[in-house]
Amino acid sequence: MRFDRQSGVFLHVSSLPGPHGIGDLGDGARAFVDFLADADQSLWQVCPLGPTSSAHGNSPYQSFSAFAGNPLFVDLRQVEWLTDDDLKPVPEFNPHETDYHRVSEYKRPLLETAFERFDSEGSDDDHEAFEAFREREASWLDDYTLFISLKEEHDHVAWIDWPSELKTRDEDALEQARNDLEAERRYHAFCQYLFDEQWRDLKSYAADHDISLVGDLPIYVALDSADVWASPEAFDLDENNEPAAVAGVPPQFGDSGQRWGNPLYDWDHLRETGYDWWRRRFSRLFDLVDIARLDHFKGFDEYWAIPADADDPAAGSWRNAPGYDFFETIEREFGDLPFVVEDLGFIDEQLAAFRDNFEFPGMRVPHYADWCREGDMNQPMHYPHTSIGYTATHDTDTTVGYYHSLPDDQKDCLHYNLGVDGSEINWSIIEAVWNSEAVLAMTTVPDLLGLGSEARFNTPGTAEGNWSWRCTHDGLEDGVAQRLRDVTDFTIR
Repeated sequence: MRFDRQSGVFLHVSSLPGPHGIGDLGDGARAFVDFLADADQSLWQVCPLGPTSSAHGNSPYQSFSAFAGNPLFVDLRQVEWLTDDDLKPVPEFNPHETDYHRVSEYKRPLLETAFERFDSEGSDDDHEAFEAFREREASWLDDYTLFISLKEEHDHVAWIDWPSELKTRDEDALEQARNDLEAERRYHAFCQYLFDEQWRDLKSYAADHDISLVGDLPIYVALDSADVWASPEAFDLDENNEPAAVAGVPPQFGDSGQRWGNPLYDWDHLRETGYDWWRRRFSRLFDLVDIARLDHFKGFDEYWAIPADADDPAAGSWRNAPGYDFFETIEREFGDLPFVVEDLGFIDEQLAAFRDNFEFPGMRVPHYADWCREGDMNQPMHYPHTSIGYTATHDTDTTVGYYHSLPDDQKDCLHYNLGVDGSEINWSIIEAVWNSEAVLAMTTVPDLLGLGSEARFNTPGTAEGNWSWRCTHDGLEDGVAQRLRDVTDFTIR
């Protein structure tokens, strides 16, 4: 898909301002859309939207579902089955940080109250709309609501530790569970209904302001997810429905590699079904966002498979993925594919040709530049038109934090290459990315505000202290919007 040259800002939903301890789909989200419009931006990028797990540090990349929305993002003030008095007292949440446990303790009982009132007091039209949603989204919703209800029934343990008849999806056991947990399933479907209604309203509000939503699709899903439990045939599992091999990356550049632990796909089976599971996943994705970033694009071409019983990533080997056939199949169903791709780390001629064949812009990030090497691909002056340039990402430090960690020789080379003195390094990098040839230019709210490492969103390879940074309404000030507008109007428009 060919994109028009444009720019935007990354801010995950959890990082939005709001009164209930976490960003939600209410006033804070609309205020951010207004900020983007004032700044003459046309893109808002977020992380995956699914429900998160404390077992994975609430990473949006290790969700219980690749299809569901996070109920914690529901704006309680928009729920008609709750009154203002119901919401009081509001705990004293830190406006700069999300405490997921406290947020859940506050929101879960209120969502349950809303469901009870809806169930007993809702009109025929209310219930008809709810049942229409359940029917429309049944291809994933039925499995998700049963999965999450069973998790709660079994003290939140992973599904691979459930009784064998449930783990291996014995049909009689599943039917019994559906009947026994009907009320719980309806509650979880209601939460998804609220999320879906509020997200669609927000998407419409963004469209009215000429803002496109950019989503994020992790190539792999979490093992402890409705996706793997409900569709084991789509994954490379053994006779006990446990992973035969897991995802990761091999050692390179002197490091020891990474063992992510996500189950891999059974691409042979998926190909035989016309990639049905993926087509359903993309259908849901395109229903929620306008553009999507494909995480770990390399894995669609070839992927590193580590034996499930091996701890060392070096024990893995490369396997072929379906590559061209996969995207050609998806393209025949959906038409032009609105994808940008994360192609960092393993770029070679084969991957570049694969990416360019479908005209997917690849990522370029100044943080990965060697500023003293002439022609380095991550220096903004060398970004090709067929790329998306980021000042920083959810996985990197902020630009200010990155700059402070640079060796002196790299700082000197950066100053020379960009013609700056480092006094406002965040705006220097923003201007450099905006001035590049990249068809899409993206920055982050922490970079707009010139914040340091304290505002970093995630540090890969660490389990705690991530995904919690939040912006306040004060951060979305007119002066910042005007400055970004000025840069955009000079470089992009």
